[in-house]
Order: sequence, then structure tokens, then C-alpha cells
Amino acid sequence: MPRSLQSYGRREFLKYSGATLSASFTAGRAKTGRGAPPVRQEAVRRLLTGLVCSPDYKKHLTGAGHPESPRRLDAVMEALALERLGIELSRIEPRRATREEILYCHTAAYHDLVKREIESGASGLSTGDTTVGRQSYEVALLAVGGVLAAVDAVVAGRVRGAFCAVRPPGHHARPAQGMGFCIFNNVAIAARYAQKKHQIGKVLIVDWDVHHGNGTQDVFYEDGSVFYFSTHQWPLYPGTGRNEETGRGAGAGTTLNCPFPMGAGRQEILGAFQEQLLPAADRFKPELVLVSAGFDGRVDDLLGGLRLTDKDFADLTAIVKDIAQRHARRRLVSVLEGGYRLDGLAKATAAHVRALAGT
Repeated sequence: MPRSLQSYGRREFLKYSGATLSASFTAGRAKTGRGAPPVRQEAVRRLLTGLVCSPDYKKHLTGAGHPESPRRLDAVMEALALERLGIELSRIEPRRATREEILYCHTAAYHDLVKREIESGASGLSTGDTTVGRQSYEVALLAVGGVLAAVDAVVAGRVRGAFCAVRPPGHHARPAQGMGFCIFNNVAIAARYAQKKHQIGKVLIVDWDVHHGNGTQDVFYEDGSVFYFSTHQWPLYPGTGRNEETGRGAGAGTTLNCPFPMGAGRQEILGAFQEQLLPAADRFKPELVLVSAGFDGRVDDLLGGLRLTDKDFADLTAIVKDIAQRHARRRLVSVLEGGYRLDGLAKATAAHVRALAGT
């Protein structure tokens, strides 16, 4: 299991996720033990993949034994910063989302309830199974804002795609309800933000978390400008995501659910991406691609029963990259959702980001 970044402290954490997080090692230097070569001038000019991360995301405290713990961020960042991935990542500084931005997808009453309950010292949201600590409201705003900063960077062309290592996760958060470890819906707010600030017309959201993203589906179920595609285990929490859930009204046909039983793996999930997502994306022609990147569909995860491997996640990443390249001018932002066995989360995330940053 990866060694916790807590042992390195804030300065070292920021160094590993600094302006250019480089894990490039030539084979010769790796063998001689000389470490990473100097960054060449042409490498500085090359467009890198963005990385959103912050040690402040660890301040969302969920208590001993909770699967969605700060140690998840340690595992992810160690995998990206300390393993020799052969990639370079450009750090994107997260910011705090505004109340107005939260209200793109959540009701004012829900936002105010979250703020009031957390600031009063509640240990969990009254709306559902979401444990919180005294700093969870501010951390949740920073998680949303980090994803919005990634959207800004990708749309502006400052980076070639981005991965957001944020917590708490978001895809279960409904307009007026937090649930499933989620407070605010990071990906849904990012989609609406891209439309409002950057005049993006159509957004594709791809969700491969083992659990169905009911919150994201609810936000856009009657909205034809956002296409929501999900592969997930069923039956499993939260019990939504059946094949017949395809959208309503103006959103009819822009929700595509692919539920699979326990034990499903590469053949089923990759097959759904190839046979259902690709033609749907070709018809929809998104201008921005967002990924709810949950890694709890990996084999042996603590909360799921699918059997995806690290290579499978890399291949799923290649498919969404291809969609973004063909339709969205390579504009792709991936956002961490689930994944609860720390060693598996670390390996799967590394495979995903390596594929995301590959040429």
C-alpha cells in the first residue's frame, strides 16, 4: 500500500504537485540512479495535462473507518507524484466556488442548509448518508472550484485535458439533497459553468463509477444540452440507473444507462463504451467532455463487485479522449469520484492519468 503523504508534510506535497509535476525519467538515468533529467526548453513549451490537487482537500474529515477518507487523496497523490510514470503534469490552482456557482445545480435552500448544518457542528447532513466535519463546507466549495478552474484552463487551451484529484466526491448530490458521501455535484456544476461562462453548447458527461450517478442524472434529466452516460453495477446503491431511464421532455434520449450485474468486467463495460457511447457521442457531438472517474469498479474494491483492471481504465480513458479529440477540440476534464481500496485506487488512477496525458 502506498506510503502516506502525511509523512511528507505540506511543503513536500506542494512540491510534488507544483507548477510542473514531472515524473519523467530516461531509462539510462533511472538505471544509474541519477534521478530525473533537467526539463528541456521544448518540454516547457509542450502543452501538458493539468492536475488539480490541494492538501486542503484532506480537511474534509469523515472519521475513523470511513471508506471516503483523507487517505484516498494520499494514495492518489503518491501514485502520481512518486511513481515514475513517464509523464508531466501542470498544476492548476483550485479556487473556492461561489454561492452563485453552487446554485447552477443546487437549490438555494439546500446550499444554505449545508452551510448551516456544517457550521453548527453536525456530524452528517440531514439529507442523507454524508458524513461531514467542521471544515467540510469550505472543502466542498474548494472541490467544486478546483473543477471549475480545470474547465477554465482546458477551454483556454492552457493545458491538454485535466485530472481533478478532489474530495468530497459529487455525483450522488442531487439539486436539493446530499447523499452517498457527496455534498455538491462537482461535475454537474462544471457542465453548467462551462455553458454559462464559456458559451459551451453541448456537454458529454461519462460516468464509470461502480455506483450510478443519480445526482448528475437528476440535474440534466430534462436538459437536452447535456448527455449523461453511465456504466455501473446494478442492483447497488443508490438503486437508480435502469436501462429505461433515458431522459424526459427536452432531455429525452440524452441519458444512456448501462447497468451490469456483479462480476461484470472488461467485456461488458468496454463493450458498452464501444458499442453504445461512441455512436451516441457521434450523434450528439459534444463540445466538452467531463468524466466522473470513479475507480470503485476495479476488481477487489471495498464497495463494489465489478472486475475492471488498471488496463481497462486506461482503455476507457483512450475512448473518451478519442471522443474529445474528434468532437470537442480535445477539451476533457476528469474528476475523481469513488475508489476505496487504497492500493487499487492508486494503481487505477495512475493508469488513468498516464493514458490521459499520453500522446
